[in-house]
Amino acid sequence: MQNLIVKYQSCWETNFEKIKEVIQSELEGLEVRIEHIGSTAVRNLAAKPIIDIDISYHGSVKFYQVKNKLGKLGYNHIGNLGIQGREVFKRENRKYDHQILDNIAHHLYVCPIDSPEFIRHILFRDYLRNNENARMEYEILKLSIAKQANQVHKDYAYIKEILAKEFIESILRKAKENPQSKSPHQSKRL
Repeated sequence: MQNLIVKYQSCWETNFEKIKEVIQSELEGLEVRIEHIGSTAVRNLAAKPIIDIDISYHGSVKFYQVKNKLGKLGYNHIGNLGIQGREVFKRENRKYDHQILDNIAHHLYVCPIDSPEFIRHILFRDYLRNNENARMEYEILKLSIAKQANQVHKDYAYIKEILAKEFIESILRKAKENPQSKSPHQSKRL
């Protein structure tokens, strides 16, 4: 049985940059930010080998503009899947194969820049990037959950929703209290 959570891989950052370049090219002219989020965005943190990406839009940009341009890349809008302020996109029923987008496992989300979900993603990511103890504690928690789930993805997601919630909320509280934490509007590292 293959492990669901694997050791950090430096290629995750490179893979994000490849996807970002393709998407950014299609979204040229729109005021958007493309952020690497989730565990693969935190150096030395074990994770599922799937790149999580948030596209945030701001200024005069409207959601439908981002949606239409992503459609040209073969992404379909799936809805918010129960999370307000975060829209999910998947490459399904594609008209053509894409060497990068089809060969690097990733999840793609679109959010307004002031979306609470987008802000949570950035705060959590940046806190773990800057706090080794929290990063190690989160890794141990994730590995434990994967073991409890017998390395089954759906079981892992369900158990993580329950067991990791308190840890994630505590990190978000610390990140908000820490004046060193950058808000999504300040973060320059993309």
